[in-house]
Amino acid sequence: MIKNMASKFTDEELEQIGSYLTEKYPVLKSGQDIYRYSDIKIDIYERIVRVEEELKHQRELIHEVLKMMDKRFEEMQTNMDKRFEQADKRFELVDKRFEEMRFDMNARFEQVDKRFEEMRTDMNSRFEQVDKRFEQVDKRFEEMRTDMNSRFEQVDKRFNMMMWFMGIGFTLVTTIMSGVFVLLK
Repeated sequence: MIKNMASKFTDEELEQIGSYLTEKYPVLKSGQDIYRYSDIKIDIYERIVRVEEELKHQRELIHEVLKMMDKRFEEMQTNMDKRFEQADKRFELVDKRFEEMRFDMNARFEQVDKRFEEMRTDMNSRFEQVDKRFEQVDKRFEEMRTDMNSRFEQVDKRFNMMMWFMGIGFTLVTTIMSGVFVLLK
């Protein structure tokens, strides 16, 4: 394509373009006035080959980096798996300890329940004893009341008798005194 374009220009035009480019771009000056198309083509091919080799080298480096990253990710995954296993073991230990504590607490609550049951039984027996004592005290009070009632009845009878005797005695004394008064008068 470049060859076709170059064939359309005249030699003078090509020289003008070359001189303009060498003035504008001093890098193109190398002591030769005119670059040949084949030299440029070879130079471009060499550069392309170098770029391709560098790209190939970069690809290889990228593959190595990716392999290293994969290896690192696998190591991290393995490390995380180990940590999760350790955490699972710790949780299992904690669960086991909670289960042991629960069994221990249940056993203690059962002991407390037994002690409360024993205390309740003991208190019931003591209350029964207290009830029996109250019944005995009630019987004694009833006996004392009955005894006191019978004594009061006896005292009432004696008092009645005494009242009768006193009444009779006063009546006799009054009668005697009135008889004496009448006789003395």
